[in-house]
Amino acid sequence: METDGMDSPGAGWPVSAAVSAGSKPTPPSRAGRLDDQVPFLARLEHQERVALLKLGRPMKFGPRSVLVHQDEPSTHVMIILAGWTKVTHSAANGYEGLLALRGPGDIVGEASAVSGRPRSATVTALGEVEAVTIERSGFLGHLAEFPATALQLLSLIGDRTRASDRRRVEQGALGVRERLSLLLLELSRTHGVREAEGVRLTTGLSQHELAGAVGASREAVARLLKELRERDIVRTSRRGLVIARPEQLRRIGGGE
Repeated sequence: METDGMDSPGAGWPVSAAVSAGSKPTPPSRAGRLDDQVPFLARLEHQERVALLKLGRPMKFGPRSVLVHQDEPSTHVMIILAGWTKVTHSAANGYEGLLALRGPGDIVGEASAVSGRPRSATVTALGEVEAVTIERSGFLGHLAEFPATALQLLSLIGDRTRASDRRRVEQGALGVRERLSLLLLELSRTHGVREAEGVRLTTGLSQHELAGAVGASREAVARLLKELRERDIVRTSRRGLVIARPEQLRRIGGGE
């Protein structure tokens, strides 16, 4: 897949700030988090970042707009400057798996651009998104001119592959209840806002999308969320899902 793994949020990367910054951007604290969560732009030195972004064309997308379509030819890559997207893959039978959430500083479409193969996933805006679009030829030319950028891209792809392998093992070793609990905990760390009653998830993911992330049916996830609500581990409202007792999710994720 072009992109996979859950990413943690970072500060916004407006074009002016990303280009004019005098030094390498410092990503938010990531203690205990996987390397695949470090955005692509944060891996580059100032000179490489400036040269890369100058190749691009700024674009804006509304909520639920599609940035990249699965199976289409690879013509460009995108670097997200602001906002969040979801990366999904649809099977022939209509099942849609959620592979990743990509946000500020992340690159999407890079694997297809390098390999020349059709895109393996769809990237959709969760809210308002600002991005820079770089034509494939210009991107490949930049990688040839700046070997350090190419090495950082290779490192990123390796990190994402390791994270994907880990999740495959978890899917085989853990049940849906454990996988959902671990997913909610991860989202609370990376896309959570602390409130009086707990941590509210800000991703706005539907039950269908949560099911796609843990490899289960929507009905199974709905039943598990109902169970978690009845045990007052999570709460739901118009503002979204709130994790009230994360310690209980940790126990469930650990098989207790």
